[in-house]
Amino acid sequence: MVDAIDYEAAVERIMVAARAAEPFAGTALAVHGIVTGARSAEQRRRLNQLDLLAPDGQPVRWAQNLLYKTHLTDRVYGPFLMKRVLERAAGEGVPVYFYGASEETLANLVAKQQAALPGLRVAGAEEGQYRREQPGERDALVARIKASGARIVFVGLGVPRQETFVHTLRDDIGVPLLAVGAAFDYHAGKFDFPPPWVQRRGLEWAWRFAAEPRRLWKRYVLYNPLFLWLLALQAARLWRPSTEGAPVTGGPIDL
Repeated sequence: MVDAIDYEAAVERIMVAARAAEPFAGTALAVHGIVTGARSAEQRRRLNQLDLLAPDGQPVRWAQNLLYKTHLTDRVYGPFLMKRVLERAAGEGVPVYFYGASEETLANLVAKQQAALPGLRVAGAEEGQYRREQPGERDALVARIKASGARIVFVGLGVPRQETFVHTLRDDIGVPLLAVGAAFDYHAGKFDFPPPWVQRRGLEWAWRFAAEPRRLWKRYVLYNPLFLWLLALQAARLWRPSTEGAPVTGGPIDL
């Protein structure tokens, strides 16, 4: 179930756990992420066990307002949520860690964010492997992050890898893990943010699709219509998503 939450409340949840060095796992879900949960009972269980499921896309917010009368006035966009958390972390001296993307993207991300936020303490930045973990890799990664002293870990592996990652490693790492999707690319300057009017009208998917059609065609051509179909069924009370899902296996994950 996606949380009916705004930026201020979402940031405060994350910072409370960061100050106390408590386990916390969250993500900002757009249409693609919602549909992965609807299609996979195991992924649905993972998502529903996270501490924060923020409504990333405008269509997700509109669906919440339609179905549950939440009266949300804005979405909680992953890149903007990440920026607000970074601002709070810099102001409070909370060390952060970036996991995912490429070395080049991470270098640009760290440089740009430290220039914009002089008080930002970056405990570490590590590129994702985008493959199944090998024996011992998970334990070594956990040890590196914990040894860094990071109090917040941003994860940019893409849906659904990143949600599986933060769910699986939540208790092992023991500090907030926040899945932020393409936020690394945006804040590193790899992509330009869509104009405000595109964002307000829920057309960011078209902006992303135009930028990366070969990689994203399946996500938007297949998943967007499926989201609308499931929304129509739920609005007509012909279908209701399960809040449980299948038991989560403890097998290898993508790092």
